[in-house]
Amino acid sequence: MHDLEPYYNWRDDYIAADDERSPFYGTVYSEFEFDKKVYNYLLHPQWDEFGSTTLYLKILYVDYDKGFSIIELIGEWNDAIYNDIMVLKREIIDVLIGEGIQKFLLIGENVLNFHGSDDSYYEEWYEDIEDGWIVALNFRDHVIQEFKTIGVDYYIHFGGELDTFPWRTLKPKQLYHHIQERINKRLGG
Repeated sequence: MHDLEPYYNWRDDYIAADDERSPFYGTVYSEFEFDKKVYNYLLHPQWDEFGSTTLYLKILYVDYDKGFSIIELIGEWNDAIYNDIMVLKREIIDVLIGEGIQKFLLIGENVLNFHGSDDSYYEEWYEDIEDGWIVALNFRDHVIQEFKTIGVDYYIHFGGELDTFPWRTLKPKQLYHHIQERINKRLGG
């Protein structure tokens, strides 16, 4: 896992550590010191910690004018033991919502497992974004099945084309446009 870097081709467009409105503003990264891990597996040092011991992320892009954020995740999402959704909501999502972000695109191809608890923080997140949305892009099938088991599918869009979307072929604003079109179709708008 130490070879899996967060997606870096958009660094000319956005760097969270340089964004004064980002929860990771001012973060300094090492290319050589592997200080993060999921269980006994070291992670690339470019991933960001937010308080979980098994789930890490990278804010790849934020557009404050359009009100959207693209976040890549890696590790094990564990609400049952570590309440990862509460920590994610309080430490990252609430900060972004406070800055006007209402649309969240979560990239989950490196989320290896999901262990659910209940859906209360997902419901809170959904209610906090009013006319926005939460999209789970490229999550693994077994993770999506676990999402469905606890009812997260009521709050987060996933499935169909969203499970295999070729997001790396696009720039951030293009990706947002394509996802917004699909969400509008799903919602009948």
